[in-house]
Amino acid sequence: MADLQVGLKEPVFRTTCRVIYGDTDAGGVVYNANYLRYFEIGRTEMMRCWALPYSEIEEQGLILPVTETYLRYKAPACYDDLITIATSLVELKKVSCRFHYRITRPRDDGREQLLVRGFTKHACIGRDGRLTPFPPAIHRRIGAIFSRIEEGRLP
Repeated sequence: MADLQVGLKEPVFRTTCRVIYGDTDAGGVVYNANYLRYFEIGRTEMMRCWALPYSEIEEQGLILPVTETYLRYKAPACYDDLITIATSLVELKKVSCRFHYRITRPRDDGREQLLVRGFTKHACIGRDGRLTPFPPAIHRRIGAIFSRIEEGRLP
């Protein structure tokens, strides 16, 4: 199977977290599905800091369920590793959005080791469970992430 191209686009939001014991399997490495939770941490913090918290989207009667995912594993994260989750919004459409991610950990030489990269795609769903366009105010606030570079507000 071909390896999908999953690059980050500026601006890139970065947050860190420590791998807890409950995230690992019997071998002491992060269980594969937990990387999706790390993606959610990156996405949630990016939205909270640069656009709006998910709670404000939910107050409008909307949810953003994941409709597509892709993960490419490069190296395992282990118990107690301090990992960095880099997140970028790469696409914002009328009824959907897409985020790309890279999870890394520091190496002894000071560089970053790539552990996982991937993406999630989300649909905007209303209270009735149907696909619905983002309200203009929410679309503008999420779209403002793209303008952070032009305004010189890089992370």
